[in-house]
Amino acid sequence: MSEIYDIGYRHYDGARLGRGYSTRALAVHSLRGIFGLGRTARSKIMPFALATIMLLPAVVNIAAMALAQQRIIAYSGFAVIMQAVVAIFLASQAPTVVAPDLRHRVLPLYLSRPVSIAEYVGAKVAAMTVALFVLVALPLTLMYTGELVVDLPGPPATGEYAGAVVMALVLAVLLSAFGLALASFTPRRGLGVASVIVVYLLSFASVPLVYESLRSTGNESGAAWAWLMNPFWLVDSVQSWLFGTPPHAFEGDYPSGPASAAILVILIGAGLAALALRYRKAAAR
Repeated sequence: MSEIYDIGYRHYDGARLGRGYSTRALAVHSLRGIFGLGRTARSKIMPFALATIMLLPAVVNIAAMALAQQRIIAYSGFAVIMQAVVAIFLASQAPTVVAPDLRHRVLPLYLSRPVSIAEYVGAKVAAMTVALFVLVALPLTLMYTGELVVDLPGPPATGEYAGAVVMALVLAVLLSAFGLALASFTPRRGLGVASVIVVYLLSFASVPLVYESLRSTGNESGAAWAWLMNPFWLVDSVQSWLFGTPPHAFEGDYPSGPASAAILVILIGAGLAALALRYRKAAAR
């Protein structure tokens, strides 16, 4: 005869917050980890040092507006000028978002709760996107606030500022999708950092080589496509098309705006798909 024993477990009768809350909690936890919040002091040095470096040109620009009554840095070109700092931030912090879960093999624990792979990936990408967006948009906002306070001659460059903020968000999505996808292929943080920075350096260094090679043969139209090999100039080309801002390439112009926008959308989709496939494979182990 079977018997039922009461071993002291209590039924949960609290609020059931659902899958959306779990996904938001994962995104907030990942965002805190990017800036080292809740971790050791050493973990905070790199993200906050890079954020401080991003603010320095904004401070210099405000000083120039106050003293010389002119802007020395265009809102639309800020991300291109500071791309090395943004790339280092992505390379250093993207592995902290994806590597620990892979290294400690806790992904099945996340997926044992009502969180799907798509929601897990979405939370990670959202956290990295918010971090990168804040990194670029905060100096832009500081410069714009300084322009309003200094009251330069003529109307403020509100349209250019708004366009730069919008494209900062687009850039953050693109960099997050590809940066996390690259970092997720290894559970080792050092290798993740190296993979992201190597890909960026290749995309940066190859642009002038390809551009000059094609231009030297008289293929000016083909040379313009070389700028799209770098994510920062790719986003700048879309910004130039959408908002009419001047291109910030070293030489020449960009190819047609719709083509640049199509490439941008395809690359974001490819990065998200690669990240989802990587985690689907990791969850199946």
